[in-house]
Amino acid sequence: MKESAAYNPKEVESKIYQKWLDSGYFNPDNLPDQNGKSFVIAIAPPNITGSLHMGHALENTISDILIRYHRMKGFRALWIPGTDHAGIATQNVVEKDLKKQGLSRHDLGKEKFLEKIWEWREKYGNIILDQLKSLGCSLDWSR
Repeated sequence: MKESAAYNPKEVESKIYQKWLDSGYFNPDNLPDQNGKSFVIAIAPPNITGSLHMGHALENTISDILIRYHRMKGFRALWIPGTDHAGIATQNVVEKDLKKQGLSRHDLGKEKFLEKIWEWREKYGNIILDQLKSLGCSLDWSR
């Protein structure tokens, strides 16, 4: 096996994570029911204000430890992913973004403003989900 001069964590970790995804390991329906017990965590949905911060990393690391521990103990362990789709924090960030453009939500009207929120959610919600995958979180992405 050839050793490379420098470790590339992004390359190595993304390959390993993809193998985990391909194995179906994060979906309890694909695992043997060893003890008849279930353990479920629903992710505390992060607000879609841009990207995750260290508090999210800590919280999700703890949840990941718990879910993996219960999987190893034979539980049907399920960790359900999600993001906040239209909370107050998201509204505030979108309003600040509009303000930079010299606009307010009132200038846009309700329908156009909601469109902006959904555009923001689409853009930053996907970034957040990718960040959770980069952290190695063993969420069941099929749900």
